Amino acid sequence: MIDLHAHVVLPEVLAGLDEDVVHLDQGEPGVRPPSFRVGDYTLEGVDYRGTAFTDVGLRLAAMEAAGVTFQVLSPNPLTYLTDLDPTRALGVARSHNDRVAELVATAPDRLGGLAQLPTQDPASAASELHRSVTELGLLGAAISTDPGPALDDPALDDLWATTVELDVPLFLHPVPDGVARPVRDPRLARFDGDLWLGFAYEEALAVSTIVLGGVLDRHPGLDLCVSHGGGATSWIAERLEHAVATRPWADPALRADGAVARRLALLWWDAHVGGPRALAALVATVGDSRLVGGTNLAGWDEEVDPTHGDRALAATLDANARRLLRLDRTGRHRG
Repeated sequence: MIDLHAHVVLPEVLAGLDEDVVHLDQGEPGVRPPSFRVGDYTLEGVDYRGTAFTDVGLRLAAMEAAGVTFQVLSPNPLTYLTDLDPTRALGVARSHNDRVAELVATAPDRLGGLAQLPTQDPASAASELHRSVTELGLLGAAISTDPGPALDDPALDDLWATTVELDVPLFLHPVPDGVARPVRDPRLARFDGDLWLGFAYEEALAVSTIVLGGVLDRHPGLDLCVSHGGGATSWIAERLEHAVATRPWADPALRADGAVARRLALLWWDAHVGGPRALAALVATVGDSRLVGGTNLAGWDEEVDPTHGDRALAATLDANARRLLRLDRTGRHRG
């Protein structure tokens, strides 16, 4: 299986940041759990050190056990750092991407990489994407569903255009509430809802913004893959179409029959959605021609087989992933 949803944590890169920005705490048994704090958000009960997130040997072993033949390493969403000063954010991104390229070089037939970008400065993000692809050999980039400028803000057009010019994909993944925003919704915080309910909202909002904001109309060659099947997208797609047909703000071009569905068909979808019923709803809504496999290997919601035993679908997902990642063009993962 080709796995597009796999995050990496690089302590050697994070060590250069102040503790008020990022802090990894191993915890103390019986006193406090391990935690990973970024800004005002703390993820408790997770110690990334000594796991597949930080140790490439453990990652390759976990991939072997899970039947993952090729995995694409992307930055951990907690460390997108979209609220950091743009100059510092660029420095972190460059260090991160250099290190990911080094990790990929240790097992180039098993690993690929997606770049981190300082999207709060779109010009720098476009430049770093170009460097990461042309000089480091990374396969694309991963960015937040809330990257600084709104996803349909013309400020991001240079980044979208550079992505199309380089002919690489971008992976969109949300950030937990409270990381980049100064106020965390206490209703989500109670049950770690940031990680499951909040993500579903953010992903569906990202899809809606891209479709309604004309991003795909301005950049028809853009390949965007949305994590977790676009969150709540499969449940709200019909309501989205109804809103476009009835609300006064809608672009007339979107009012034509099938206009929303045609734009949704231009996106790519991560199959890591949590279960067979959610997967069936996603396939019923967007089909399987742009569905790709994802596991979040070693994460709290790891899903080793996102197809839930459907071998035919697994073959489709791998073929789709090869197209999205341009693996035949790069010569990577020929198996």
